[in-house]
Amino acid sequence: MFQTNRRNMLATTGAAITAATLGHRRQIFAAAQTNVIETKVISHQANSYCGWPTIVRRKNGQLLVVYSGGRVAHVCPFGRVELICSRDDGDTWSWPRVLLDSGIDDRDAGILETNQGTLLVTTFTSVDYSEKKWWPQPDQKARHQKWQAAHNRLTEPQRQQSLGVWMTRSTDQGVTWSGRYDSLINSPHGPIQLSDGRQLYAGKDLWRNQGRIGVCESTDDGQTWNWLAGIPTRDQDDHQQYHELHAVETNSGTIVAQIRNHNKNHALESLQTESHDGGKTWTVPHSIGVFGYPSHLLKLTDGRLLMTYGHRRPPYGNQARISEDHGRTWSEPMIISGDAVGRDMGYPSTVELPENTLLSVWYEVMQDSPFAVLRQAKWKLA
Repeated sequence: MFQTNRRNMLATTGAAITAATLGHRRQIFAAAQTNVIETKVISHQANSYCGWPTIVRRKNGQLLVVYSGGRVAHVCPFGRVELICSRDDGDTWSWPRVLLDSGIDDRDAGILETNQGTLLVTTFTSVDYSEKKWWPQPDQKARHQKWQAAHNRLTEPQRQQSLGVWMTRSTDQGVTWSGRYDSLINSPHGPIQLSDGRQLYAGKDLWRNQGRIGVCESTDDGQTWNWLAGIPTRDQDDHQQYHELHAVETNSGTIVAQIRNHNKNHALESLQTESHDGGKTWTVPHSIGVFGYPSHLLKLTDGRLLMTYGHRRPPYGNQARISEDHGRTWSEPMIISGDAVGRDMGYPSTVELPENTLLSVWYEVMQDSPFAVLRQAKWKLA
């Protein structure tokens, strides 16, 4: 049975937004300002579409970015998980290395370095490209044959068996990687490290269990994952309209998770839920008054929280907000980039560099090109 890709479903959801009034837990304080030092393209292959990246800064200072590369379009059969690295705080980036390339489309990639130095990379697979509406027209003979050849790598039963939510693992600084294994759920930016030694993964079971939303945990450095808890659903919401979660642990011990919401109430906003018991139970998701999705959460060295997210209405680009009270309230938006030409962009993630500098990476279709590139911005809170 054909299964619809999450990205296609999200892209076709209506974008009508009702302005929200501020209420309990949605107070907004004055924003810090941004000083954008530099913005540039960091992907190397101009004729390849790069999508949905995640950046991590390792304990040794190395930067790693994983993403879906080898593509020709937003939906196609060629997606694979690629990795690039920088040893000079993003001044230069390596040529991409392929980590995973299944017989179907490998999409969003997340990455985490655990407290033991293990690298965990996540992705999910999709067969949405098999819908003929995505294919090149028959008169584009060479392109059509290329898609057909990629499609024919597997039989239809094999394609369905290849659908899943996946993780790969490296214990030798990224020199070698395990085969892919089931991570139970998926979200674009992957799991997080908790202070008690566990890894926690907030996400969605894309192809099983009616799209349940919740968190999994690993107690063995990411080797295996166990379902920990579901996240409740607001009254009159459909949990299947919750997507693309990410979490962070605050200095107070609270775990904050944000959710891309496609229900009519606060449509296309980031909802928020909290856990005060290590992820065992969660509050009912609530609005924080932020249009934008999906969110990446980072705890800064000073204990404040930073959320970065794509802003898919004018000004198209990427924005950030700061919380000084462990996620209870968020600042007004700060613009990291606002020069995108359309909605096919975003999914920013951010790391902290020395000297109070931040580095955000996202994907974006640029002017006069059908291909998306990876862009980065170095910036500071002014």
